[in-house]
Amino acid sequence: MTLDPQSTYVQLTDDGAATEVAAAGFWDLPEGAGEGWLVTEFAFAEDWPNWEMHPSGDEFVYLLAGAVDFLLELDGAVRVVTLRGSGAVVVPRGTWHTAKVTAPSRMLFVTRGAGTQQRPD
Repeated sequence: MTLDPQSTYVQLTDDGAATEVAAAGFWDLPEGAGEGWLVTEFAFAEDWPNWEMHPSGDEFVYLLAGAVDFLLELDGAVRVVTLRGSGAVVVPRGTWHTAKVTAPSRMLFVTRGAGTQQRPD
């Protein structure tokens, strides 16, 4: 299976199956369509315009290239996790987070997509 992870997501289900899912319109699908683990890649040249939170599981974020400061709301305070060049962060389940991009970046995400919430920055 060859794919472009920026335009095609991979959904890993609890039974061990891997399914290709078109990125276009994925987040508009009905609740439950994002069950299992979702693997995606995105390029960022600017700060994220919003905060997000994943209630169904932790999120693994791997910086492939670039520079990003992740802001995590933990215990009523904002914690900054700085990633430069490459590196990773695990965002705990239910934690609001956003990213400030300090250099054009590419990131790989592994998360449970179901129930993802967003709010303005």
